[in-house]
Amino acid sequence: MLTDRALDAALSAVAARCPVPVELTVQLDQRPSATVEAIGYFVVAEGLTNVAKHSGARAASVTVRREGAGPLWITIADDGAGGADPAAGTGLRGLADRVSGVDGQLGIDSPVGGPTVLTVELPCTAVAAGR
Repeated sequence: MLTDRALDAALSAVAARCPVPVELTVQLDQRPSATVEAIGYFVVAEGLTNVAKHSGARAASVTVRREGAGPLWITIADDGAGGADPAAGTGLRGLADRVSGVDGQLGIDSPVGGPTVLTVELPCTAVAAGR
């Protein structure tokens, strides 16, 4: 689905399967490379899996945006209990590793008591795109 219908359609399917209601917003001026799309897809899929398994959230939101030829920005937020700690498990570390593989950045804001917000920046340069 990602290759044929692009990131928006693929993420819609991921959001629809999440047991926590997800508000999805995708705004892309330009389609990113297949490599960046795949990493973006993985980040959202893993992020929503973490929301469903660990947060106790009643709702989540995913925003994906790219202005012009700039980076792809992904924000995943939930209204759960917070306290997400990359050192406590492999899920968030795996996301950080995947994102850093294209010189991207992952930010985690998750105070105890919530909410949790993951912010990801994926550069869309020729190097990051795997070209």
